[in-house]
Amino acid sequence: MARTPKPVHEQFFDRDPVPLARALVGTVLRRRLGGQWLAAKIVETEAYALDEPASHSSLGRTPSREPMFAPPGTLYLYWSRGGPSLNLSARGSGDAVLIKAAVPHVDSVSPPQALEHMRTLLPPLANGPRATHRLCSGQSLLCRALDLHVKEWTGLRFDPARFVLEDLGDRPELVQARRLGISAVRSTGLPWRFVHREHVRSATKNPLTRRGAAQGVDYWMLPSGG
Repeated sequence: MARTPKPVHEQFFDRDPVPLARALVGTVLRRRLGGQWLAAKIVETEAYALDEPASHSSLGRTPSREPMFAPPGTLYLYWSRGGPSLNLSARGSGDAVLIKAAVPHVDSVSPPQALEHMRTLLPPLANGPRATHRLCSGQSLLCRALDLHVKEWTGLRFDPARFVLEDLGDRPELVQARRLGISAVRSTGLPWRFVHREHVRSATKNPLTRRGAAQGVDYWMLPSGG
């Protein structure tokens, strides 16, 4: 008999955005849908703080951005890049972490049938099936694969019956890099992006293969559990 997912304690989220972004890499999101637990391991995150211009919360409090000012672990979803994006509030009003990418996770809780269900939720590619390791390689793809919608989930907390975050003990080596898609005017040059070293191919963009990228300048290697 499959075990029941064990959600992390709410205290897990009570960290500043950078430590939270690091801690989230390797954890597993599980979404119960159609009697199955769909699952995705987080492999890429970005941290955002209230006092820097790249953050949504720096634009001020509005009804749509209010979840970023809510207690740590509150879900903040918004529409971007053609689909929903998932963020989690952190310690510090207005601070949050963006979940950039994940990989499908299969185990006794989330069997191969759940993975196939995730495939049906994604738009098809013109040149054939989407590779498994790229199934959730992007913030919108991840939300689509877990059937997460802005109106349904933004402002809520994780729900033990429908949507949980589980820590299965993965403490990966991380690649730290600069965040993506932020213009030079808005960027503060902060290297607040964290990628699972074993799953760099599944990140939105592989930080190790960008043309001209140099270790110690454009990216840094962080030890396991560091």
